[in-house]
Amino acid sequence: MDRRLDRADFGPQWLRDDRIARCTINAFYFGQNELKLYKLYSYVIMPNHVHILLQPGTPLARITKSIKGYTAREANLLLNRTGSPFWQYESYDHWVRNERELHKITAYSENNPVSAGFVNHPEDWPWSSAHVE
Repeated sequence: MDRRLDRADFGPQWLRDDRIARCTINAFYFGQNELKLYKLYSYVIMPNHVHILLQPGTPLARITKSIKGYTAREANLLLNRTGSPFWQYESYDHWVRNERELHKITAYSENNPVSAGFVNHPEDWPWSSAHVE
């Protein structure tokens, strides 16, 4: 299922919209820099899902509510959608236990666009912490 999700060949693909991808990334940095909810390690915005690796500084439910709430409102405004959820209700989370695992998860996430065939190198995907401006 993970490989199929990574290919982004099913479900809504609203995150392909550059405005929504940018809004989501801005929300990640706002949560870290302004709200001080977490330390952001890495992220990847795929067409139909998001990977974010962070160290919580507050309960995960508050972090998720902040990110999903803000980005859903903004995305639905941009898409002229009302009355329907933007994000899936549940999220998949995983606790990182050591630095080796942190690097492994970062590499996996940042390689998602390569695995999906969207780009040849992680740094070529514009909606990723691996991207080089």
